[in-house]
Amino acid sequence: MSSKEKIVARIHSFPSDYVFIADDFFDITGYETARSILNRLVNEGQIKRIMKGLYYNPGFIELINEYEAPSADQVAKALARKYNWTIAPSRNSSLNALGLSTQVLVKWSYVSDGRYANFTFGNITLEFKHCNNKDISKMSTLSAMVIKAIGKAHMTHDQIDYLKRKLSSSEKEKLLVETKATSAWVYRYIKEICED
Repeated sequence: MSSKEKIVARIHSFPSDYVFIADDFFDITGYETARSILNRLVNEGQIKRIMKGLYYNPGFIELINEYEAPSADQVAKALARKYNWTIAPSRNSSLNALGLSTQVLVKWSYVSDGRYANFTFGNITLEFKHCNNKDISKMSTLSAMVIKAIGKAHMTHDQIDYLKRKLSSSEKEKLLVETKATSAWVYRYIKEICED
């Protein structure tokens, strides 16, 4: 198989909402070749470019005769991979990503160990605010989101029950381990979420 065929095969193996970058194909070919192939695939109409260096393979929604829009959270994760940042969603973005809020966000905010930056695609803005790496390192995105969702306010019983149902046993185990160093009052909520 050629490099292009291998890249196309990998793109088809990605989840439908996955946003990819040239770095995702480093084991197949070098950066410049991967970038060139991705740009060729855009020109051929096989994939879509979201912004410079970020691509996705959207499904087509026949009912509305449009392609699916990329997920803001997936775009943020792709930017984090591109710039080698560790990121975690802010409280409102965490609530939205976890399904605890149905508010339609036009600005998704993240904390990051990278530079302060804003990126825009469509009508959505992604905002990255710099924070110390120790605040978000050694923690999965899910754990960081749950901590941010708890935030400075107290969670309701309905929100706790929702997360109890939403998270798998393995996610709960990981959450308990990764968040041990958080503040005592936040950890009390986490223990409640993880109770069987």
